[in-house]
Amino acid sequence: MVGGLVLSQAQSHQVATPRTAAPAPVPAPALEKRLREQAAPCGKAAAAAVWARSVDDVRKAHARHIKMGLDRSPSHARPLLAACALSGWPGGMELAASIFESLDEPEAFDYNTLMRGHVSGGRGDRDPSAALRLYADMLEVGVEPDNYTFPFVLKACAQLAALQEGRQLQAHIVKLGFQHDEHVQNSLISFYGKCGEPAMARLAFDRTEAEERTAASWSALLAAYTRARLWGECLESFGAMVREGWRPDESAMVSALAACAHLGAYDVGRSIHCALLRNAARLNTIMETSLVDMYAKCGCIEKAVAVFDAMDGKNAWAYSAMVSGLALHGDGRKALLVFNAMVREGHAPDAAVYVGVLNACSRAGLLEDGLRCFDRMRLEHKVAPNAQHYACMVDLMARAGRLGDARALIGSMPTGPTDTAWRSLLNACRIHGDLGLAERALQELRRLGAANAGDYVIVADMHARAKNWDAAAALRTEAVNGGLAPSPGFSAVEVRGEVHRFVSQDMSHPRRRDIYEMLHQMEWQLRFEGYEPDTSEVALAVGEEEKRRVAAAHSQKLAMAFGMLSTPEGAPVRIVTNLRMSKECHAYSALISEIFGREIVVRDRSRFHRFRRGACTCRDHW
Repeated sequence: MVGGLVLSQAQSHQVATPRTAAPAPVPAPALEKRLREQAAPCGKAAAAAVWARSVDDVRKAHARHIKMGLDRSPSHARPLLAACALSGWPGGMELAASIFESLDEPEAFDYNTLMRGHVSGGRGDRDPSAALRLYADMLEVGVEPDNYTFPFVLKACAQLAALQEGRQLQAHIVKLGFQHDEHVQNSLISFYGKCGEPAMARLAFDRTEAEERTAASWSALLAAYTRARLWGECLESFGAMVREGWRPDESAMVSALAACAHLGAYDVGRSIHCALLRNAARLNTIMETSLVDMYAKCGCIEKAVAVFDAMDGKNAWAYSAMVSGLALHGDGRKALLVFNAMVREGHAPDAAVYVGVLNACSRAGLLEDGLRCFDRMRLEHKVAPNAQHYACMVDLMARAGRLGDARALIGSMPTGPTDTAWRSLLNACRIHGDLGLAERALQELRRLGAANAGDYVIVADMHARAKNWDAAAALRTEAVNGGLAPSPGFSAVEVRGEVHRFVSQDMSHPRRRDIYEMLHQMEWQLRFEGYEPDTSEVALAVGEEEKRRVAAAHSQKLAMAFGMLSTPEGAPVRIVTNLRMSKECHAYSALISEIFGREIVVRDRSRFHRFRRGACTCRDHW
């Protein structure tokens, strides 16, 4: 039920009789073209109203129609209705509704025009519930919807997240025989995607005949996967779209680039960039911002900066993407320079930009700069701090060793302590080895009902390193009994456009013999340089030899071995892992980069580590 509306059985019955044959797909010409055609026989006043400059011009034209007795004629009032409904003028929709109400026998076109006005325009001007009520009224008076009706009504349902009503509309679509109309089908796919139902969006897509699909059909599907954060499915569908000979439009490219960014699929993202350069004379700001985000999240910050520097019309979104990208790479100084340039250019920083700025300060250890930015956000730019900002500040102070100040800040939060703030403190406690405060943070997370498996693992591992095996086991048991199963740790590496995923001690890869042989050679080379594995973070009650065996086949090392085995000599190896970088893997990666002359780029669950000639860009601050 939306806005008091549920389509009645009587209304559903009115569309229950199917047509004798489904209509052929009708191409959807621009509504403005149809308006010009409708306006031609309607007189000069009506035709001029289509191109009126303000709502007052339409009121004058409407007054002339009233004097002439033509205000109730759909053919004469139609251009006035469209001019008000589609112009976006203040007060336009109120006048449009008044004109519509005066019509004697409004037709489907008139309903469609008013519905389009209700679902278009800025967020504050929309009234999707009114569009749904219009559709119900349309059925009530016996006006049959056409193929232009359903895209607008489905858009209204999407804006309201009205899944039940949208499913009723799908039944109406089938009963009226519009299930083969490409625009109706694309709207249906988009509706399910915006309602967070990617499986239903895929089903609607699959039910569309191959010859009826368009680039817009694929784009709607990719957008559905993107909204649901199903990045693998998004990239797989993008590949299928290209293989079937479709030329992706801008929306499809943006979805694919977002998937590349989250999966670390650098080669695929670079191929999309090359295709854009071949097929477009000039990229727009949306595409360029997506490229900045993709390159930064795929570990190639130089290319992200190059794309950003070449942009002509940088907007706030572009600056935000660049600041966040530099924060991810731990380059806090440069992030602050970009932020200051943004302010000088006249762009007002919002809450999202300040999250990136504070993250950049935290990851680079810029305590004083972070404190100044927090004050500047509140006092100069009048941005009210939210839970994310406070979590960033807690992280900043706690990483700098000021655990007491971080704890006090959590207690002073206007919104009350949040799980993100306590989790930031918990992570810092692991870095500084403060087991007592870590247990307090876990206790608070339990109290908030927000403790996850990772929180228990952190405290359990801290107990294990302190040889408190019983306490460590008790915490792990409590997590399991509470149904908090930890997500398996993995590391992935992209080779020739395909992502290969590994877990610790993995023996499932087809080239496992070659991988373990390469791993053995790598460690053999490292031992000549005096390398000894650091097993201090292996939280297992086993002997030292077993700890060494576990550390040797860490998922990150397996991914690195396969990457070096499968890429040309000297080529960078890019790894994505859902684990925090351990001290052992950090030292190991630095030595590999020096001995083998490779650049090793690792994106862990919070930031990038870029190893070159034995050094990491994090400068051992992570």
